[in-house]
Amino acid sequence: MSVDSPVRDYPFGDPVRLEIHPLFERLRHEEPISRVHLPYGGDGWLVTRYDDVKFVLADPRFSRAVTVDREDVPRAVPQPTRGNSLLSMDPPEHSRLRKLVAKAFTSRRVDLLRPRAQQIVDERLDEIERLGAPADLVANLALPLPVTVICEMLGVPPEDQHRFRDFSDAILSTTAYTAEEITAARTGLETYLAEVVAERRSNPDSGDDLLGALVTARDNDDRLTEAELVQLGITLLIAGHETTANQIANFTYLLLSTPGHWDALRADPELVPDAVEELLRYVQLGSGGAFARVATEDVEVGGTTVRAGDAVFVNTQSANRDEAVFHDPAELDLTRQHNPHIAFGHGVHHCLGAQLARIELQVALSSLLRRFPGLRLAVPAEEVPWKTGLLVRGPVALPVTW
Repeated sequence: MSVDSPVRDYPFGDPVRLEIHPLFERLRHEEPISRVHLPYGGDGWLVTRYDDVKFVLADPRFSRAVTVDREDVPRAVPQPTRGNSLLSMDPPEHSRLRKLVAKAFTSRRVDLLRPRAQQIVDERLDEIERLGAPADLVANLALPLPVTVICEMLGVPPEDQHRFRDFSDAILSTTAYTAEEITAARTGLETYLAEVVAERRSNPDSGDDLLGALVTARDNDDRLTEAELVQLGITLLIAGHETTANQIANFTYLLLSTPGHWDALRADPELVPDAVEELLRYVQLGSGGAFARVATEDVEVGGTTVRAGDAVFVNTQSANRDEAVFHDPAELDLTRQHNPHIAFGHGVHHCLGAQLARIELQVALSSLLRRFPGLRLAVPAEEVPWKTGLLVRGPVALPVTW
């Protein structure tokens, strides 16, 4: 990086639908590691090339734990990183907690959930058909599917599933909510999870679910603290539904608003698994500025020395558009075969629920194609309303007809 290179504000402006900011392409070519200024905590480094992004994500010299409770660590959200969470830990603490839940998310165990996911989708599409067009695909499919699946895995009662939806957006807020509202939302969710944990303790035989298993690990084996148990439940609840719900809506919006793609999948539904992988690569879900890592010693990244104590951000969406790895990366190619995308991250923090998300996305798209082959947007694409001020992108509502 040149000493004359500017320090740019990051994120690079408000997101515009699913568009990736054009500056990322220029940075990959000319300044793959650059200085950026975050809304809170000061300046850091931004890494945009595929190989460099993977390097930072995999190298243990870049720590998430160092960011905990640090007001001086750059970030896009008002509050500093909270402790006792998988997302804010380094090995061996991270390995200890992840091991407690990893068995529930193995490919074999998750594959067993596909029939249940299909049942939920079929029920939702029955309801959509009964109510008639136009229908909001966010409220009637994209949100209920992952919410129901992760709640059933954890053991959240059906009558309570609505309680944490309201908390989720606030916790993922950059500017949509005040710091006080974010704190209140997190406190509310912690209180609710503590209530569920207490219920599991008083009724240990009430069900075979993940929270029950974690309570046993806490009470009988002393393998995690009470705070870790609650924060792990919060992480799984939010991560288990928020990203997938947005991506179901994002993918459908993109397929319906880009000429030819819905028709291609309708003509060959067997393309859906490959299409999901390509959509994961292509769609920019995040708005930038989440999950800083701090160098614990001097490290060279892309020919630039990152000093000990410096914060580093990676942008996986930029990496997934890297011309050195992907042929015609700016094109959405639903038949793409060579597709080593890192939409689910890389290294020790690779998304635990990646396979579950894939199944839910595949089932949702396949079912929509089968049940509503003539699906189309009920409003012009530019009139679809989008969320603002959050760490993730997605439509507020997605009106469709058929």
